[in-house]
Amino acid sequence: MKEQRIKNMIRYIKSYGTVSLDELCNEFNVSKNTVRRDINEIAATGIIKKVYGGVVAQTQGVTPYENRDSSYNEQKKAIAQEAAKYVNNHDLLFIDSGTTTQYIPKFINPELKITIITNSLSIVNEVLDNNNFEIIIIGNRLKRKTKSFVNVEDWSYFDRLNISKAFLAATGISLDKGVTNSDILEYELKRRVVNKASKNYLLVDHSKFGKAALLTYAYVNSFNTIITDHDIPADFIRLMREKKVKLIQTKN
Repeated sequence: MKEQRIKNMIRYIKSYGTVSLDELCNEFNVSKNTVRRDINEIAATGIIKKVYGGVVAQTQGVTPYENRDSSYNEQKKAIAQEAAKYVNNHDLLFIDSGTTTQYIPKFINPELKITIITNSLSIVNEVLDNNNFEIIIIGNRLKRKTKSFVNVEDWSYFDRLNISKAFLAATGISLDKGVTNSDILEYELKRRVVNKASKNYLLVDHSKFGKAALLTYAYVNSFNTIITDHDIPADFIRLMREKKVKLIQTKN
């Protein structure tokens, strides 16, 4: 029984890259002490690495950007297109690094004069030739696997920025853990953006619901609007109604 559980746990960790101890407890219906013993045994093989509050798959880590990008591609584009409808002239936007958020600039009216604050290399490349779009990059080191800028050494500049609307991504959204992210290096920026922006929009496809990653950076009621596609579990729809969060589902 233990041997099979450990095999399943290895498979689960490799599948998600980064998972929390609480997530493993819930997934395998065992105590945290049992999970810790299993994790110690697996870590000794070098397959995983223990981090604060969870584990990271050594062979996979965070899923490379190009691999994440290929899943539910049409749904992601439809979600981004819907999000772009909320962009107005002279907006000060934060657009997160992510395989859904990266498409937002493609659908923004190019005649608008806006400022885009981002940690995404893909977004910078997309808007580079539009002189109407001012670009502010947050982070001074490029993480190639996710095409995101990380490692903000001095937050004082960011703290001076005003953000009218933030469009954020997530690894998972859970009823009990909230809106979560796998990447420790991106966590602090997401958390600060949610607290600073006047309006927050969460862009997630249906595959993210019911999943929890290592770090909780916000909760459902941290967002004014959640934009997604279809097949959303009924308990999440009820939660959004209770928290008075606007839910938009695209037709794709």
